[in-house]
Amino acid sequence: MRRRRFLASSLAASALAVEASKSALLGAQATGGQGREYYELRRYHLTSGSQKKLTDTYLSEALIPGLNRLGIRPIGVFNVAVGMESPSVYVLIPCTSVEKLVNVDFQLEKDSDYMKAGEAFLKAPAQDPAYIRLESSLLIAFEGRPHLTVPAATAKQGARIFELRTYESPSTFDHRRKVEMFHSGEFDIFKQAGFSPVFYGDSLIGSHLPNLTYMLAFESEDDRAKLWKAFMSAPEWKKLSAEKRFNFESIVTNITNQLLSPAPFSQI
Repeated sequence: MRRRRFLASSLAASALAVEASKSALLGAQATGGQGREYYELRRYHLTSGSQKKLTDTYLSEALIPGLNRLGIRPIGVFNVAVGMESPSVYVLIPCTSVEKLVNVDFQLEKDSDYMKAGEAFLKAPAQDPAYIRLESSLLIAFEGRPHLTVPAATAKQGARIFELRTYESPSTFDHRRKVEMFHSGEFDIFKQAGFSPVFYGDSLIGSHLPNLTYMLAFESEDDRAKLWKAFMSAPEWKKLSAEKRFNFESIVTNITNQLLSPAPFSQI
């Protein structure tokens, strides 16, 4: 009897948590999230060999076409060039509706072309899985940068690399100060230095919260080194980072930084 009561209580609590999260997200969409995109950032952890080929085939022939048919584009697919746990593949999915984004897998299951093209990946046997693990986070675009920007080189499939940066803060208060810092001049300093930002996102659901994530595009590693040098030496950056509002304590306590290369079929 006690076990049944415990299970019933646990299920009720889980249901309430899901509803609370859903209400919070829909509330953000209806108010502060107006006009801002939402991003799902997936990371497929793989082993070298057949998993990489199977995942690439699924992404290029099933997932991207399926998402495009739902009106969701552009889809970014990136391989980890420098960073933790390689091989890994990141998938960036932008959408103007959080409700549509969180229900995308259910919609894809109704797409016969998607199910057929992705069958080998979706039905991979337990003894030979398609990937080790899948991580996913949900982000909302910054108010000051409400939409994703596709690099000019993408249309020509030109040479480009991407930098994915995540800033973790010790508290929600400090996290909000860091977001405010971007809106108080950091965006402009990036532009002045010649950067090509892809997106800026505030994490709503994911690990190591609170945090923010943004992505930058470069022509090459030499280009990246040159632009970061210009950013760090800019008088505007030195002045902004010294302001008491942002310098009263360590508002960012951990930075995860990875260099990514786009897959040949990436739309970003």
